This record gives sequence, C-alpha cells and structure tokens, in this order.
Amino acid sequence: MLIVLSLGGSILAKNLDVNHYLEYAVILQNLSKKHNIIVITGGGEAARSYIGAARIMGADEVTCDYIGIEITRLNARLLIAALGSNAYREIPTNYIEAAKAMHSGKIVVMGGVTPGQTTDAVAAILAEYLQADLLTIATSIDGIYSSDPNCDPTAVKYDKISSKKLVDIVMAIEMKAGSKSPVDPVAAKILERCNLDALVMDARNPAMLGEVLDEEVIQNSPISCGTWITDKNKNQKNLNGQKKKMEH
Repeated sequence: MLIVLSLGGSILAKNLDVNHYLEYAVILQNLSKKHNIIVITGGGEAARSYIGAARIMGADEVTCDYIGIEITRLNARLLIAALGSNAYREIPTNYIEAAKAMHSGKIVVMGGVTPGQTTDAVAAILAEYLQADLLTIATSIDGIYSSDPNCDPTAVKYDKISSKKLVDIVMAIEMKAGSKSPVDPVAAKILERCNLDALVMDARNPAMLGEVLDEEVIQNSPISCGTWITDKNKNQKNLNGQKKKMEH
C-alpha cells in the first residue's frame, strides 16, 4: 500500500523536541516494512512565527509562502536525520522528483512545493499524481467538525464524510500562509476530483499514528481520533457525524 502522509508541523516540530522526531521516525520505519511511505512535513509554530514577522514588515503573501516552504523543508531535513539510513537522503522539491525518489525503496520526506499550496494541498496533489492508496493528514485535531468546535459547543464531529461535504465546510475558510485549517480548500477539491480515500486524524501520539495506519485496522472503520473522507459509501445514510469508538 502506498501511503502519502501529511505530517503537521504542529505535532512533529513542537518545541523542536528531538525525542519527538525520533519517536515518529520509529513509527515510520515500522510502517515502511509493510507500506511505501512518503511524508510531507508542515511548518508548525516556527513557520507561523516567521510568516507573522514577515507580514509585520509588509511582505506579500507569496513571500510569506516561500518563507513557510523553507521552514517545512527544515523540518523535513530533521526528520530525515532521525530516520537515518531508512530515509531517502534528498528532499524532493517538486512532484516529479518525489515520484522518482519513490523508486529508491526508502521513506521519502519532503516539505512544501510552491506558493499558494499548504502542506495538505501538496500531499493531496502528490497522492493523486502517485495514485496513492491513502492520504493521511496527521494533525493536532481529532477530525473534521460541522463547525469550529473551539467556537461552537454544538459542533458535531464526523466519523465519515464525503469529499463534497468536506468542500462545503472548508471553502469558507480563508486560505493564507500559515493557515490552521483542518483541511484546506485546495486539498479538499483535489480529493473531490480524484476519488481518493483520506483520513484526518489526531497524531500527537506517534504510537496512535502507527496503530491506525497498520494494515489490519485501515479499513475505513470509525476511529475516535479521526475522520474518514471517502465517497465509496456516499449513497448510505451513515454520514451523520455521530462519534463512535474504534471497532476491533
């Protein structure tokens, strides 16, 4: 199985904790024994801090995007160091380079690609280009809600959601460099057009990421820490957003 993993900087690079990088590296190494893995790293708080400083100085959004891309690639470089010989040593800077790197048999790690694309968008486009089996968006939230749960106490978490419904939710979110959107509009539209299964999940605990992505549980089963995005069951009436426990 080919898995494209968008690994948010907010969980990978928080406080630049070396042990955190190493923990994710162990999980990725174990997953790579069963699956082909390509990781796109986010920028996290460091990217938001640099982007914020640039905006105060009057930088335009394209410049801010370039700054964010550089930070994502620094995070990619650190993860490559943590993976050691298990990682492809170079950071692909575009989708064609990423496809070629996959032939190495190593775990491929990369950051951003071009202005206007968030980490999730890069991951979605790459997943489509590589015809991946699954896109996983590993972040610090436990799934997709009907509205912002931090602002709306009545927000409902979706266990499964169609790509069209996802687009309806996220299109209202303003897309700027350093955005904290659970899934950005570009990524949502890519998922809608290519009929690709995706999982948005809380991966602050690296062990949980490994457990969920293990081939024995990766069957679109409801999980408490995430939301499946799929159109395979769009004719069923199970997209009601009620929380469920993981079924074993």
